[in-house]
Amino acid sequence: MAERDDFEEPDDLGGMEDLSDLDAMDLDEGLTLFPYVRMRRLRRTEAMRRLVRETRVSVDHLIYPLFVVEDSGVRQEIASLPGCYHWSPDRIGEEAQAVAGLGIPAVLLFGIPRDKDAFGSSASDPGGVVPKAIRAIKEAAPELLVVTDVCLCEYTSHGHCGIVSESGEILNDATLEVLANIAVAHADAGADVIAPSDMMDGRVAAIRQALDDVGHDDIAIMAYSAKHASAFYGPFRDAAGSAPAFGDRSTYQMDVANRREALREIMLDIEEGADIVMVKPALAFLDIIREVRNMMDLPLAAYNVSGEYAMVKAAAADWADERRLALEILTSIRRAGADIIITYHAKDAARWLKE
Repeated sequence: MAERDDFEEPDDLGGMEDLSDLDAMDLDEGLTLFPYVRMRRLRRTEAMRRLVRETRVSVDHLIYPLFVVEDSGVRQEIASLPGCYHWSPDRIGEEAQAVAGLGIPAVLLFGIPRDKDAFGSSASDPGGVVPKAIRAIKEAAPELLVVTDVCLCEYTSHGHCGIVSESGEILNDATLEVLANIAVAHADAGADVIAPSDMMDGRVAAIRQALDDVGHDDIAIMAYSAKHASAFYGPFRDAAGSAPAFGDRSTYQMDVANRREALREIMLDIEEGADIVMVKPALAFLDIIREVRNMMDLPLAAYNVSGEYAMVKAAAADWADERRLALEILTSIRRAGADIIITYHAKDAARWLKE
C-alpha cells in the first residue's frame, strides 16, 4: 500500500471539476478514496456482516395466511400453493398451534364456504366458516393474533368482491353494509384485526363505524389500501375458488401503473380510520412501499402474494436455493419499508431464521 505522502488523486473524477463537488463526503486529503477506504473490510466474516447489517427480518414481522373450508376432517395440500393447505375448522387448531410454536404472531384467515350466492350471504353468518375457525384457533392458541379477510369474492357465485347489478356493474355503496356486517360477525367471534380487501370506496369508514357501534372499538383495521389488479394472484384464486365468473377486477382494484393514485388510496384509508395500511402485491411494488413509508408513520404491511410464492417454489424445484431466494425477497420488502409481511413462506422463514 502506498504511503499517505505518496498518494495521488485520480485523474478521472467522473466529470467533476474537483473533489469538492462530492457533497456530504469528507474528502480531506483523499482519505475517503481507495486504497484508504476499502468497503470489503466490513464484509470479511459472517460476524462482521451481522454487526453492520442494516435490515433484518424477524419472525415478529410475519403473518401466515390460512385457508379454511366448510367441512370436517380436512387437511389437504393446495396444488397451486405447495406446502399450504385447506383446513376445516375442526382441524385448523392443529395448524394454529404449529404456527404459534414457531413464534409467528398472527395468521390471516380466508374462508371458503360450501354454499355461494349472488350476495355472498354466508360471509356474515355468525355460524359460518370463518367464525368457526376463529373460535377454534382462539381455543387452540389463544396467544395467536387472528386477522380476518373481509371481502365477498370467496362467497359470491360470480366471484366479484362486491354486489353486482343486473347489468354487471359492481355496486360500491350497496356493498359497504354487507362488508360491515361481515366485520362485525368476525369481531363477535373473536377476531383481533379486520382486513378489508375488497377495494370499495369508503369501506374502512363503514367498517369502523359498524365495529364501534356494537362495542368493538378496540378491534384494529388493517386495510388493503393499495391493492393492485395484479397478475400475481392466480394461485390464490385457485386456492380460494374466487376467480371472477365474468370480466375482471380492474374497476375497483388499482391500475398497476399508478404510483400517485396508490399514495392517495393510502391517505384516504388513514383518514377513514385504518390502523394499519397495506400494499399488495409486494415484490413488484417495492417502490410504492418505500413511497408510503416516507410519507406516513402508521404500521405498513405488504403482501408477498401467491404468485410470488409460487415462482420461488417453481424455481426451487429446478435450479434455485429456495431458502436464499425467499429470505432475500423478505429482506427486500423490509428494506423497502414494510413493518409487517404477509407471506406463505412464514413457517419456513421462521425455521430458517432460527438457523
